[in-house]
Amino acid sequence: MIPLKDNVPRRSWPVINVLIILVNIAVFWHEISLPGIASVENLIQGWGIVPLKLLASPWMEWPTVFTSMFLHGGWSHIIANMLYLWIFGDNVEDRMGHFLYLVFYLCVGTVAAITQVYFNPLSQVPMIGASGAIAGVLGAYFVLYPNARVLALVPIWFFLRIVEIPAVFFLGFWFIIQALQGLGSISQRSFSGDMGGVAWWAHAGGFAAGLFLVGFFKRRSRRR
Repeated sequence: MIPLKDNVPRRSWPVINVLIILVNIAVFWHEISLPGIASVENLIQGWGIVPLKLLASPWMEWPTVFTSMFLHGGWSHIIANMLYLWIFGDNVEDRMGHFLYLVFYLCVGTVAAITQVYFNPLSQVPMIGASGAIAGVLGAYFVLYPNARVLALVPIWFFLRIVEIPAVFFLGFWFIIQALQGLGSISQRSFSGDMGGVAWWAHAGGFAAGLFLVGFFKRRSRRR
């Protein structure tokens, strides 16, 4: 399912959300502008989270917890992430305020990264992407807007249809998929020794962090 828009109007311009999107785009533009694959790999290896390195030298490697949130592995990776952030992030920022939203985004992104490291501590594969932090934003949206509806592109047999779906169903289904994939990756690790691929547990951990932390960051609803 590909989200296209939601039906929740925002009350203020999402300054921080737009800024986060622009920074991600700028960093990705820098990535694709580097001369050669080796340069890109060095960038990702240096600024992405490598669980084994982080656990071995936490004081040296802790900045990668934040820098990894702004690196992406390709066009589909960044486009999907920024689409979700654009659709759901503005309303969450609206309820939290600009500064608290920024703090919240970094907090859930950190929890997402730690969750992935916990389940895959021996990995030497760099973990990059804003997915974990965005999953936290989705968790917050799930709590803040239970009656919202999402217009989504849904594959039905061989066709794509635009369908309006309750947000709780759309996001709940998304979380279940992440959790199931995470459980599957544990089984995979038992054979290969390394999960690799998509950081499913970062997604699930970020979403759960958003569900829990949103109560500490949201402002009281303003009267109409």
